[in-house]
Amino acid sequence: MANILVTGANGQLGSELQNISTNTQHRFYFTDIEELDLTDIRSIQQYFIGKNISFCINCAAYTAVDKAETDIENAIAVNVNAVRNLAGVCAVNNTLLVHISTDFVYDGNSRRPYIESDRPKPINVYGQTKFEGENQAIKEHHGTIIIRTSWLYSTSGTNFVKTMLKAGIEKEKLNVVFDQIGTPTYAADLAEVILRIVDRIIADKRNRTRYLGIYNFSNEGTASWYDFAQAIFSLSKIDCELIPIRTEEYPTPARRPYFSVLDKTKIRSTFNLSIPYWKDSLAVCIGKLGY
Repeated sequence: MANILVTGANGQLGSELQNISTNTQHRFYFTDIEELDLTDIRSIQQYFIGKNISFCINCAAYTAVDKAETDIENAIAVNVNAVRNLAGVCAVNNTLLVHISTDFVYDGNSRRPYIESDRPKPINVYGQTKFEGENQAIKEHHGTIIIRTSWLYSTSGTNFVKTMLKAGIEKEKLNVVFDQIGTPTYAADLAEVILRIVDRIIADKRNRTRYLGIYNFSNEGTASWYDFAQAIFSLSKIDCELIPIRTEEYPTPARRPYFSVLDKTKIRSTFNLSIPYWKDSLAVCIGKLGY
């Protein structure tokens, strides 16, 4: 059994960790900004006192990709400074940090799925702050695991699946970008993987350093946003016409990578994982949403 702190617990991934926490023997401390302000290092130091926290899963992030282009100060505060604070306190307390990052650290110009050693080259403020957050975590605490994920969705929060379901019911036609390629990731699958990583490290604590470093995780397969939307409507039996459009026809404040598929070989082999295909996991989520 371990004491586990989860920050950003009210977000998509944090909520899924809460859902499965009762199936474990671990003791969880679920916090969000109301309980723990990560931009205030003294509050983090105070929170850690007496809790003997073995693992910290940092799900807290500034994720408003387009808003970040102008709200730079707040994006830096949450995605960079808060990560530095948290990693520093984890280092002092010998707490292993699992920090969640993003496929948006890449520029999208690769012709093959990205591996962990590929050089990040963010093309928007969100991606840049997330990459800087990764660097701060590793700099402050050698006991860090970083998991880069992509196109996250779940039954909670705001995400592409729920947005499409709502729009599909309200409208007869929708334009969806077809030339950005990635992989949808069901937050429940990522939550399960994180706890599997925790359990592996507990079981092999003498060799825990071998598990440190950067990993990619998403569901298997690839899709465009158009493919993703088509699958959502097919599974939910929503009758809405989808019109494929180019990125240029749907301008946004923040640029998006055209290709951000993640290679999962490292995490799959290290932790002996069987990763679900994205459409199979989407079907599970759609079912839980009542469609």
